[in-house]
Amino acid sequence: MSLFAPIRGLCPPPALAGEVAELPYDVMDREEAVAMAAGRPHSFLHVSRPDIDLPPGSPADTPEVYALAGSAFIRLQSDGMLVRDPDARFHAYRMTSGDHAQTGIVGGASVAAYDAGRIRRHETTRPDKQADRAAQIEAVGAQTGPAFLIHRSSAAIAGTIAHATAGPAPTRVEGPGGVLHELWPISDPAMVAALVSAFDELPALYIADGHHRSAAASMVHAHRPTEATALFLSVAFPADEVRILAYNRLVRAPESMDAGAVLAGAAERFIVEPSDGPVAPAAPGRFGLYLAGSWYRMTAPDELRGTADPVDQLDVAVLQRHLLEPVLGIGDPRRDPRIGFVGGVRPLSELEAAVDGGDWTAAISMHPTTVADLIGVADAGGIMPPKSTWFEPKLLDGLVSHVLD
Repeated sequence: MSLFAPIRGLCPPPALAGEVAELPYDVMDREEAVAMAAGRPHSFLHVSRPDIDLPPGSPADTPEVYALAGSAFIRLQSDGMLVRDPDARFHAYRMTSGDHAQTGIVGGASVAAYDAGRIRRHETTRPDKQADRAAQIEAVGAQTGPAFLIHRSSAAIAGTIAHATAGPAPTRVEGPGGVLHELWPISDPAMVAALVSAFDELPALYIADGHHRSAAASMVHAHRPTEATALFLSVAFPADEVRILAYNRLVRAPESMDAGAVLAGAAERFIVEPSDGPVAPAAPGRFGLYLAGSWYRMTAPDELRGTADPVDQLDVAVLQRHLLEPVLGIGDPRRDPRIGFVGGVRPLSELEAAVDGGDWTAAISMHPTTVADLIGVADAGGIMPPKSTWFEPKLLDGLVSHVLD
């Protein structure tokens, strides 16, 4: 099977796409989802976050919830809000946020390639979240949330995208945060064949975001192997266009430690200097530390970078090895409640407010992990520490779904 193939997608009519498309289910809590879907009966959140249609406090992973998702998906189709493409095709998908734009291809990535490691991952997946997404796919009968993939530069793919997007996009949606989402169908047989061939020539694809969705698709295919389940819904972007923002940290010190002890522990390992204002680190190996109302610049000496292992070189790994664990006693950032994560799309003032409010002892601002770091870790078969990357802007759910018939 091809590495990346066209699919017969289920899409909203262009004029109605803004009534349907929504941010992914996992970038918001229930209250935010309820507010976003209020007064919008065709919001895709009724499919991706069906718990919004149950009383507050209801479990989000019960058969009742999955049945609601399936019913909402059927209702969108019967109301004419989702229409099946007449043939298998790709779509070009562009996201524009301010002066940043990235254009990828919507299609079906090969589950076999994922299982074999040609579609490479850099995160571990939690069995409960994986099972939740698999149950949602089964209940809806479709993959409705695309995985975000990246690939190395390809002149053939870039040329086809340029040709496909030469005219105005039929589908345009102004998403949250002022992000413009545009979609162009690519159904010309020659262009479709050219894209299939160009993707097949790539040595690998890389999962940027959507590890649980990808793993869930593999689970579903293992239980129900069909031609449709052999693909998982994805959008593949060129690596040189995607943008990774910082994933900042909030931490609580042990009760026996005051702010002075935290600062002293940091200064034993890092070069720590006072700052006149908020610190947005300008290079790898540099951090900002907000503690007791003051900002500090924190620099990791070269000897802290560890071995040549690409995971050891990451700032998030350096921080874990030399501050979070030895000073603050945070040994497992995946489970320890004394660490919180804040996507870099949020301003540093929110870090200050969280610490000043007393819920957290300190905030640590990070330099973003690079795309080259991600590819290097994935190629080496490594796993990044949790919350290493924050991709922005986010893909919208509901613009293209992959039906498993």
